[in-house]
Amino acid sequence: MSTRSVEQTPVPLRVSEPPTSSWRLLCRVAGIAALVSAAFIPVQIAVFLAVPPPLSGTSTDWFALLRAHPVLGLVDLDLLLVADNVLLVPLLLALYVVLRRAHESATLLGAAAGLVGALLYIATNPAIQMSRLADRYYAAGAGQRGTIRAAGEAALASWQGTGFHAAYLLGSLAGIVIGVVMLRTTPFSNLTGWMAIAANAIGLGLYLPGFGVYISVFSVLFLEVWYLLVGVRLLGLARTPKPA
Repeated sequence: MSTRSVEQTPVPLRVSEPPTSSWRLLCRVAGIAALVSAAFIPVQIAVFLAVPPPLSGTSTDWFALLRAHPVLGLVDLDLLLVADNVLLVPLLLALYVVLRRAHESATLLGAAAGLVGALLYIATNPAIQMSRLADRYYAAGAGQRGTIRAAGEAALASWQGTGFHAAYLLGSLAGIVIGVVMLRTTPFSNLTGWMAIAANAIGLGLYLPGFGVYISVFSVLFLEVWYLLVGVRLLGLARTPKPA
């Protein structure tokens, strides 16, 4: 019985291509969004250090903070992270356009997870609600304050509830998947991919008992670098003509 030898050839690594002219506006908007998000991170850290949020406090403690520092109190309630998640929408869409040729299924799953996570985070953040409740609390009489305090406690509970954790896990998953896909592409450097993986993997340290929250804080350092790298690269791609 004769056998045929089949020559095995390696499958070439698929890479993404520069966006066509129809996608360059999206890449430009996404690049700006990434750089704005990078600018938010040091502002958020500075506010946390200057006016520490009462993370283990009651709604009354948050009302007092919002009365003393109306704007900084909103930052302590992660209003800048709400803006950051809004900016993630064009960023994720642009990354899908640029990365889809490297691995379309993985890129789509990562972008979809990131978009759902962003929407969940925006929907569950209580910053504006707590600001309004604080105004009502100090304008109300003693008989009405108990009800407003209870509403504030409910808002704070939902802030760290199911929606928050679903958003956090989906966002982390999206970042890791997109980082892995970036390692297969030419438009983004390996450093960019590894920064995405490191930021989101370290962020999952939040779920380690005891000291996990302190581990997760370090993820913002890698996230800052990733935003800067991605923002600059997307702006460059928006100016790059597609080869003939």
